[in-house]
Amino acid sequence: MVRRRSSQDAAHAIYANTYLVPTPISGESKPIIVLDTNIVLDWLVFEDGGMPELMTAIAHQQVQIVSNAECRDELIRVLNYPIFKLDIEAQQRASAQYDAFVKITPERASLLGIVPRCRDRDDQKFVQLAAHACAVALISKDHAVLGLKRSMKERFGCDVLGASHTAKWLIENIKR
Repeated sequence: MVRRRSSQDAAHAIYANTYLVPTPISGESKPIIVLDTNIVLDWLVFEDGGMPELMTAIAHQQVQIVSNAECRDELIRVLNYPIFKLDIEAQQRASAQYDAFVKITPERASLLGIVPRCRDRDDQKFVQLAAHACAVALISKDHAVLGLKRSMKERFGCDVLGASHTAKWLIENIKR
């Protein structure tokens, strides 16, 4: 039986034959991971004990956390939200720690049409970043991002993980 090519197949073929193909960050041998803002807040502000494996992997530089200017700007804006009651020193500490462990990647051409579209437009930047950076994992608490698990794995080989699945994934995928 001959399978008809779908428009998605055509898009993948076009994508694979253009200069937009994501390439791993040069010289990077550690697994590349993208964290959404809520996960970063858990890590830096709340020191969430629910993810000690992630905090350990970051501290021991077993993974490379990547971000871009847009994601970093969102974090800085969120740190300033009154609900968190962070004084200026706490905000600066959190952003300095973030900058110390996170590699900022340059912006690249849009992958619109190739990268799955997130129902929450505010979180599309994390999905785009994961695709651009050839991330092996995108860690999020957002249901709209988590709903992209299958398509991100199929298209980019990127595991989309909730906080509760992160520890198991790190144990299985990170060399100790």
